[in-house]
Amino acid sequence: MANFQYSALDSKGEQTTGIVSATNEAEAIQKLRVQGLYPTQIIEEGKAKGAAKIKVPAKSKSKSVAAGKGGVGGRIKPKSLMIFTRQLATLIDSGLPLLRSLTVLGKQEPNPVLQATLAALADSVQSGSTFSESLAQHPKIFNKLYVNMVKAGELGGVLEVVLNRLAEYQEKAQKLKNKIVSAMVYPVIVMFIAVAILVFLMIFIVPKFETMFAEMGNAELPAISKVVFGISKFFIDNPYGVPNIVFVLILLGIGAFFFGIWGRTKGGRIAIDKLKLKLPIFGDIQRKSAVSRFSRTLGTLVTSGVPILQALNITRDTAGNVVISGAIEKVHEAVKEGESIVTPLQASGVFPNMVISMVDVGEETGQLPEMLLKVADVYDDEVDNAVTALTSILEPIMIVILALVVGSVVFALFLPLIKVITTMGQAS
Repeated sequence: MANFQYSALDSKGEQTTGIVSATNEAEAIQKLRVQGLYPTQIIEEGKAKGAAKIKVPAKSKSKSVAAGKGGVGGRIKPKSLMIFTRQLATLIDSGLPLLRSLTVLGKQEPNPVLQATLAALADSVQSGSTFSESLAQHPKIFNKLYVNMVKAGELGGVLEVVLNRLAEYQEKAQKLKNKIVSAMVYPVIVMFIAVAILVFLMIFIVPKFETMFAEMGNAELPAISKVVFGISKFFIDNPYGVPNIVFVLILLGIGAFFFGIWGRTKGGRIAIDKLKLKLPIFGDIQRKSAVSRFSRTLGTLVTSGVPILQALNITRDTAGNVVISGAIEKVHEAVKEGESIVTPLQASGVFPNMVISMVDVGEETGQLPEMLLKVADVYDDEVDNAVTALTSILEPIMIVILALVVGSVVFALFLPLIKVITTMGQAS
């Protein structure tokens, strides 16, 4: 029998080393597993110490396969990821080892995709991979920002601090997103209701009035009534056996499909993102939210110990707007050449003067990360105020639009009827 030096993790996730006697490496691993240890490295005494790390043990592999069936590789909601990050930070901050924390959270996680992913993460950590390396295996859930911040926390020995920062970043980003979505949802719902009511009137109500007026004789109809009756007739006519409204809906669907394809091209994405920033009212909110996201992402990364060039790359990839991404790319090139951040920011024409001034002060005083986070807080408040103001303005405007749409159709239907009644009254 030979002696094997080993490094292994115990059930609590703590590192342990020792020597085990066995006839071969496989038997040594089996003996360690019986003792409740998960070997990460096995070296036979008398051989070179460059032995490779042990891959995931058989038991762990079976867990990974089972976890894969449960949904590893899928996506989860940002809120679920945010809650997991906060809980993991709390457990590690309380002194619980990383492996044990992942196991505990995996057992209580209700989301099957995240539960399977946590099991896979635990297996990967057991096999000797770092936490950041394990996270990088699941890019659909953990983006570059998440992985690189965790990596910086591991290198600095402050993983729990970085996880807390990540949780705060996710919470504020989600809060900002919810505010913007809530501002967009209201007008979309009102417009959908207006269109639905209009289509209903045109298909089912207007034709009955048109028939009634036709039976009354050749009385001259007002111009607005002619327009409404003409639109209604177009909707319900079926020269090819199918009402025209169906063709209209199909054409709209095809148009939306090709617009989506064009929007995914480089030129289309640039055009759409430029338009987003130039839209009246909405464009200002988009710009402020983009500035807030840039400032908070870059500030959080640099504060956590990620090198500035790498942090700029990650911020560029997570900007959410190609115009902003292009500006950040120029900043990256300038910093790479040893220049200041301020000059390319100013040249981009995207970032407000206040942001440029605060970044300039941050560079001069050596407090760039803190200043970026302050900028993010300021613009979060501005977006909040802008969304609140927009919502208060949109509500009466959309109500008036809905009233005008329905009122115009009703007016077009009853105006001829009033004329007929008036004519009949004069005749009698």
